[in-house]
Amino acid sequence: MTQSRARTVFLLAHTGRPAAIRSAELVVQGLLRSGIGVRVLEAEAADLPLPPEVELVKEATPSCLDACELLIVLGGDGTLLRGAEFARASGVPMLGVNLGRVGFLAEAERDDLDKVVDRVVTKAYEVEERMTIDVVVHRNGDVVHRDWALNEAAVQKTEPERMLEVVLEIDGRPVTGFGCDGIVCATPTGSTAYAFSAGGPVVWPEVEALLMVPISAHALFAKPLVTSPDSVLAVEVQPHTPHGVLWCDGRRTAELPAGARVEVRRGAVPVRLARLHHAVFTDRLVAKFALPVAGWRGAPH
Repeated sequence: MTQSRARTVFLLAHTGRPAAIRSAELVVQGLLRSGIGVRVLEAEAADLPLPPEVELVKEATPSCLDACELLIVLGGDGTLLRGAEFARASGVPMLGVNLGRVGFLAEAERDDLDKVVDRVVTKAYEVEERMTIDVVVHRNGDVVHRDWALNEAAVQKTEPERMLEVVLEIDGRPVTGFGCDGIVCATPTGSTAYAFSAGGPVVWPEVEALLMVPISAHALFAKPLVTSPDSVLAVEVQPHTPHGVLWCDGRRTAELPAGARVEVRRGAVPVRLARLHHAVFTDRLVAKFALPVAGWRGAPH
């Protein structure tokens, strides 16, 4: 029988990574020693060296985080986005530990595990909310799909040899149309993800805005657009073009038949992220991308 504890933390790990398995062991041991209960998915438990005190849950549903004060995620960007699904649905803050390459959603790195445990034990963390987007797909006037994203909703072509013909719309008014490989509709959080790779701007997380970034557009005017957070963005897949596909955060997908209309607006439910320190985003940007700043002289005195 699992011992009842006053505080419980949910642990989500990429068990396919040896580094994640070792990190999970260290985190679990540190939390249990401090009297904090740990809960994990039963499907992941077989791959993790867990003591019997760890609570196991069978189903990966939002309710599996009931009574948890925090969700700790160990892994790369994909695992962190998987954790964001739990965090959004449950309202539990997510604390990411990056074991991948970039990890903008992560608050700590692999070498910070002792610090992570200490901050969780002492509750020395703050919680910030990150804007999400809600996505609705229409077809012949009917809603055929609903989704959401923390980073981006990407409308993409499915046939490599043919472009996707689209018309872009903002706040009910057409902006432009062209053939392209796709369109990325992103949040500020997602500005350093797919939208960045497509040539979009980096937007500081505290800026509330929506981004629309074309992918390989065959057009003279195909610049990234930054709109109000209250705008409604729409991508219409033209009737004469091949069907496309919608990807939300690179995890959830839906087919877009010719004539489909994808509407993107500010999400009703944010994702809550736990923060261990007040790091300036500029410093995070420089560190993550290893930007060359060796000649910087600092602010004038």
